[in-house]
Amino acid sequence: MFFYIKTSTFALLLLLFFNMERVTLKELAKELGVSIGTVSRALHDSREISPELRKRIHDLAADRNYRPNPFAQSLRKGAPSLIGVVVPNIVTHFHSKVIAGIENKAREEGYSVICANSHEQMADELTIMDSMASLHVEGIIVSLAENTTSYDHFLKLNAMHVPLVFFARTCLPDRFSSVTADGVTAAYEGTRHLIERGCRRIAFIGGPNHLDMVRRRKHGYLEALRDARIPIDKELVRCDSMTLGAAYAQMTDLLNSPDRPDGVLAINNTLIYGAMKAIKDHHLLMPDDIRLIGFTDDENVSYLSPAISAIEDRADLMGERACQILINHIRGDATLHHDTIPMRLVFRASSM
Repeated sequence: MFFYIKTSTFALLLLLFFNMERVTLKELAKELGVSIGTVSRALHDSREISPELRKRIHDLAADRNYRPNPFAQSLRKGAPSLIGVVVPNIVTHFHSKVIAGIENKAREEGYSVICANSHEQMADELTIMDSMASLHVEGIIVSLAENTTSYDHFLKLNAMHVPLVFFARTCLPDRFSSVTADGVTAAYEGTRHLIERGCRRIAFIGGPNHLDMVRRRKHGYLEALRDARIPIDKELVRCDSMTLGAAYAQMTDLLNSPDRPDGVLAINNTLIYGAMKAIKDHHLLMPDDIRLIGFTDDENVSYLSPAISAIEDRADLMGERACQILINHIRGDATLHHDTIPMRLVFRASSM
């Protein structure tokens, strides 16, 4: 079972908290020396519980920052436990395939999935993570928003004993498990393919340098150039926002330069489409004038003209593995896992 909730809906439906560990009815009952049922009835102001005991229970619940979650309870009635998923852009083919992999594995293991979209904004990511905690999900799978540069919100959840697993864009490997693609090797092989086809001025269209995914893919690109003894031209390395507009602008600038590139490596499907539009708008032909290869799991690229050479992320496998690691953490496995999914290169007309 899959649920998608907008960030604004989270904010309206859920009570937010971060500063203390989550407290259960069982823990309140143990501290007071009463039954769980007594605590529950008292918090619902049942007249079966004396006013004095009701006050003690309400006071302790407030002091311990206990939060009842009627929305979560309604979701869970007769349903499996919840796993949260936070993605930067839910409409991309890559993230939808990751979510499909997560959902498939979660269903096998008796869990449901609730997903939210950060829209590549750290502010939205903060709200979502806070709301997921209030929803009392069993654990959360996350890929960082493009402008996330602080990780305090994840550390707070970690202190609350909420298991977290990162995929694709990760952070704090000494604290959290992760599943990533082998971007270094794939970028190296993709760049080498362009070199073997005769390219000598190969542009790299990437995202913000603080993202580990970008760094890995850029490293593979640079290593391929070094091994081929091709001088590295910093003007050909463009790391900006991962939007169609940014890719189009960067590619346009490169094509307007006196010594334009003869090959392009783009690190995701959004950047591929932006770069491709700029190339076509300049009335250039692929692969005759410029060769293009990019990272994507979108099979639609094979139907474009020309068909785009692709480094396939195998996003569904990434989602399945991330979900299995999270479930293992939920069930008590404290070992950190850093799994790497091999990528697959498919060469088509755009680079041949």
